[in-house]
Formats: sequence, C-alpha cells, structure tokens
Amino acid sequence: MCSSTLDAPAVERLIAAAVAAPSLHNTQPWRFRLDTDTPAVHIHAAADRALRHTDPVGRAVHLSVGCAILNLRVAAAHFGWEPVTRLLPCPDRPTLLATVRLAESVRGAPSTGLYEVLWRRHSSRFPFSGRPLPSGLLAELAQAARLEGAVLRFPGRDDTERVLRATREAEGCNRADADRAAESRRLVSGPHSLGLSSAAVSTQDALDRMPMRDFGAHRHPEVLPARAFETHPTLALLSTAHDRRADWLRAGQALEHVLLLATRSGVRASLLHQAMEWPDLRRVLDGLSADGPRLNTQMVIRLGYGPEGPSSPRRPVDEVVEAEV
Repeated sequence: MCSSTLDAPAVERLIAAAVAAPSLHNTQPWRFRLDTDTPAVHIHAAADRALRHTDPVGRAVHLSVGCAILNLRVAAAHFGWEPVTRLLPCPDRPTLLATVRLAESVRGAPSTGLYEVLWRRHSSRFPFSGRPLPSGLLAELAQAARLEGAVLRFPGRDDTERVLRATREAEGCNRADADRAAESRRLVSGPHSLGLSSAAVSTQDALDRMPMRDFGAHRHPEVLPARAFETHPTLALLSTAHDRRADWLRAGQALEHVLLLATRSGVRASLLHQAMEWPDLRRVLDGLSADGPRLNTQMVIRLGYGPEGPSSPRRPVDEVVEAEV
C-alpha cells in the first residue's frame, strides 16, 4: 500500500498511530509537521505540555516522543513505507526531536503484527495474577530493547525489593512536594484532552507493597480504594549506556517496542516512573546493573497477566498536526 505522496488519509493513519503512544501522565507532548515532497514527518516536542516540576529537564518528554516515533515507524511499515529515522536532526532547533522519512519499501515485507496491537496497548494499573512470564517471552522483550539501542534486564528478588523500595520512597516525595502534587492533580481533573480519566487511575496496594502512583497526590493515601496486588511482581529495568537526549529518544522507542510485544502476547504492563523523577533515587536503580558497566535507568516496567487497563483520552489528529514545512 505504498504511496509516493503523503495524502490526507495517509496522514490520518500515521498520526493516529503515533498519538496512541504512552506518555508521562498522558500529557501527549508532541506535535507533527509534514513534508509531503520528501515525504517525511517531523516530530517536535510540545513545550506547553511538559511537566515543569515533575520533568524539569525534559527527559520524560523525550521518552514519550520516542514511543510516538516507534508507533509511527510501525504504522509506516504496515502501510508499505520504509521508515528512515533521524534523531535530533537540527542542533539549532532543539524542539525538533526526530524526522521520519518515508522511503518506498520492497513489496511483500513480512508483517510484525505490531500495528494491530497499537490500539490495544493500555497501561493496566490493576493487580496482576502473579503467574510467571515464560522465559522465552522475557528473552524476546530483551531482544526488542536491544534492537532499539537499549538494555532490558529483569532483576532478581533482592533487587526487585530495592526497586520497590526506591519507588515507594519517590512516591512519598511526590506527595510531599506541593508543586508536583498540584501538577499531578491538575492532570486528573483537567480538560478531557489532557491527562488521565478517572477510570485509568489505579487503586492502591492494600499491603502497601506495590507503590502505584497516586495521581491525586493525597497526603493520606489510606483513604484511597485498595486491593491486594501480586506478591512477587515481575519488574523490568529499561536502561541505556549513556544519558543524553538521543539516548532518551532511543529508550522511548525501546519502551514502546517492548510494550507492543507484551500486548501481542496477552501480557499487561504499567510503568513505575516515580524513582526516575528524583536523581538520587534514580542513581540507586542505576547501581543495580548486572555484569558490565553501570547503566542509566530510564524506566521501570511492571509486567504480568491481568485485566486490560482502560484507555485514556487522545488528542485528535488535527490538533497535533501543524502546517506543512
């Protein structure tokens, strides 16, 4: 279904796939500009949708845009283009995070099956069953991260406890920080196109073991509904060798690749990002690298079997596409 021009139906399909990507607090911090002559899609950071207190350096914005880049690549390949991605193509334009050129591809390229699950991938903040994931699937997820220039590792029981402890401490810090708490509350109670719907906000762990984010930033979380979560969670640490802007974008692509593969296999996921938001706690997770050099942790992923999470609102395509460059 390859086309040498980027017509309106093609734009609709590609951008709709891109905006289905996850983003921190569902801020959807991206804008797309089209070049129909090349053809190419230019992806910009939307500064007005950044979280000034929670994400002051913009690392989470880059991860979110990386997820959108991966979705755009998957959709382009599905419809017959060969996506050629260039990260940070113009140093003098810092908001331009990536360009995806749509080259003609060879007919009959095998399908990855990922396009079909773009629309089924939702964060599930519900309790999981505790049933272990197959070792073959864990290896496939790790390989997907490697293909995108990242490392996915699964900590043992002791290190899992350290991850949970750091995440729990970070969650407490977020609740106690007035600016971050106000920012989080705004994303739950804000307009429909921004943040999370009430249905997507999770319950808390009745045993206070799994530190699920309290988007309402209650100072007394015991007032929130609670259920028993899995006793031995499967966590994955997504890391990169370096910690530059391009690494954040690669980590975002790796994250979404992992999430789509998990969804295709019937595995749910939620993201434990709290410790990433406090440099000292993030360094604790960096120190959990297995053999080899110290890595830079970009995300903690919780994986398991359980109910599908509800969808969060998405911005319409015409709201995120700017005029042709």
